[in-house]
Amino acid sequence: QVQLVESGGGPVQAGGSLRLSCAVSADTFRTYAMGWFRQAPGKVREFVAAISWRGSSTYYADSVKGRFTISRDNANTLYLQMNSLKPEDTAVYYCAADKSLYSQATRRITDYDYWGQGTKVTVSS
Repeated sequence: QVQLVESGGGPVQAGGSLRLSCAVSADTFRTYAMGWFRQAPGKVREFVAAISWRGSSTYYADSVKGRFTISRDNANTLYLQMNSLKPEDTAVYYCAADKSLYSQATRRITDYDYWGQGTKVTVSS
């Protein structure tokens, strides 16, 4: 069973930065496309960013483009660097893995097979 564990969330003031991490317990991590999603209170879960299995392709939601950066390393960890945070970025952030081998980055929530438990980010004005 693949496990994803997010960390790095917390309270931050508007304009500040946070870096989220997602540790993946799978040797096949390197073959997975990965993504970040978020869910604000009372709203549906939405796409934030995605990265291909090789890390060569990335995609971002328009709302975070230019402020957030998704990356991955060779130690089974996915990151989301969040800069210039806004109150509307407040949400629970989830990392997700697409188990299709050597998959490209995807925005579609239904393409992801494994999910973490989420880490809460609260941005105050």
